[in-house]
This record gives sequence, C-alpha cells and structure tokens, in this order.
Amino acid sequence: MEQRAQLGSSIRIKGAFSAKEDVVIAGHIEGTINVEGHLVVVEAGAALEADIVARAIIVSGTLKGSLVAEERIELRNNATVEGELSAPRVGMADGALFRGKLETEKAKVKLATAS
Repeated sequence: MEQRAQLGSSIRIKGAFSAKEDVVIAGHIEGTINVEGHLVVVEAGAALEADIVARAIIVSGTLKGSLVAEERIELRNNATVEGELSAPRVGMADGALFRGKLETEKAKVKLATAS
C-alpha cells in the first residue's frame, strides 16, 4: 500500500516542505513544496502561495506559484491558478481558471527540476 500524507484544512505551513510520499493538501501553505517522484493533490478550499516540484500535480483549490511536474499537471473545474506551469502534459477542466505561463516541453521540465 502506497503512503499518502494528508494536510488538513486547519494546517498552516510557512517555509519549505518536502516529502517522499504522495501528499494531499487541504490547508494553507506559503513557500516551497518538493515531492519529486510523487503526487501532490491540492484540494478544493486549499490556498497555496507556493512553488511545487512533483511527479504529478492535481489542483482543485487556489494556488499562486510555479508548478513543475515530471509527468502531468491537472487543473480541475474549481481550480484557480496564477503562475507558471511546466510539464510534458497539462490538462484543464471546464471552469478552471489559469493566468500565467505554460511550458509543455519535456526537456525544459528536466532542467527546471534539476535546479
């Protein structure tokens, strides 16, 4: 069974956060999130001002920052995202709001995760 950390809606983090397992975020985070090789899920109601590096990122909440995914980024119908997205595949559902820059070239994702 794969581990999955859950950060509830009452949790507030300011600073750097890293994990070696999938992470589900329902709270508020300001800073950086590094979960390379794993999934980050930003649930509806979550509010992040964060830069995220992960294998895959699924957003249903509000997020301002830079997202770098090794595989894919998915913006669900109630997502509001402002910033930069970089992944080989990006999906956006009807109703999702996005303002910013989008890179889908695989080579650029590898460079971004290395820094």
